[in-house]
This record gives sequence, C-alpha cells and structure tokens, in this order.
Amino acid sequence: MTMILRLSAVVLALSVSSALAAEPPKGDAAKGRESYLTKGCSYCHGTVGQGGGGRTGGLRLANMDIGYEAFLNQLRHPVNEMPPYVQSAMPDAEVANIHAYISSLPPPPDVKSIPILNR
Repeated sequence: MTMILRLSAVVLALSVSSALAAEPPKGDAAKGRESYLTKGCSYCHGTVGQGGGGRTGGLRLANMDIGYEAFLNQLRHPVNEMPPYVQSAMPDAEVANIHAYISSLPPPPDVKSIPILNR
C-alpha cells in the first residue's frame, strides 16, 4: 500500500510539473517590439507583422494566433528560408517578449475599408 501511495505521488508530481511546463511564459509586448525590430524579424515579416519582405517574402505574423511552443520551435528549428535563432542569440525570455508583441498586433483592415481597393 505504501508503495502505491509513493508511486501515485510521483505520478501526480510529474503531471503537475508537465502542466506547469506547458504554460507559455508571459512576455512583455513593448520589449518584444524592440527585439522584433532590432533582431531582424521585421526585415522579412514587416514592421507590424504584415509579411511580404525579405528575399522570399516572409510570412504574415500579425493576428495569426501562433501558439508559443510552435513559435519557439520555428525560431529554434526553422523551415524554409528563415535562419535559426539559437538560445545564445535569443534567450527564451526574449522569445516570450516577441511572441507577446506579435500576439498583440491587430488584424489587417478589411479590404472593403480601403478606398483604393474598392474602385
């Protein structure tokens, strides 16, 4: 019986630590904006995450609802033309700040609200 209780306690502790690890870190959007602009993100993804820049036309990031883990994975192990941002070049706290910034960006305007596109 004691062994079962100990085993249950270990399983519970692992479950709680896994759940806590799954919580994305809270970032600072203002600091994230600064890093986004100085670390080169804006070159490909645009100054407000609109995309279309760089050699291959970086993807739009604004209002894409990218989860933190997927964002971190793309930074550390990118696909396509994006360069990798290793931990020593961009610590996780800075990644969390940039993620907070791109998560705060508003959606693009409705096409119908842009006069030149409605001629």
